[in-house]
Amino acid sequence: MAARRWSLYVVYGICGAFVLFALYTALVLQWSYSSGERAGFLQKLSRKGFACKTWEGELQLVAMPGSMPEKFLFTVPNDAVAQHLNTIMGKRVALTYEQHIGLPSSCFGETGYYVTDVKEVTE
Repeated sequence: MAARRWSLYVVYGICGAFVLFALYTALVLQWSYSSGERAGFLQKLSRKGFACKTWEGELQLVAMPGSMPEKFLFTVPNDAVAQHLNTIMGKRVALTYEQHIGLPSSCFGETGYYVTDVKEVTE
């Protein structure tokens, strides 16, 4: 009888831990630590991962003459935005992003910067 009660507590503990983990993950994905916009030349966009495929990209930020160019690494969670980025590869773009910190796995992306919108910059 005591062993049965003990095993029930273990099952409840495991289920409770799983629910807390799921709630934490949902909260971190919904809450944005920061948001903003970055402009530069879109250099790379690829679909990466073994089990969890994510769109990962690289933006070369416009640098001052004579200085090293800086790269902005980002993740695109939306396939429609990724397809739009693929059509404007190599052009100057402005990316709207949200930064999410504390994600428990790389299944959500390799970076903490998630692009939500893209605009082509015409000069």
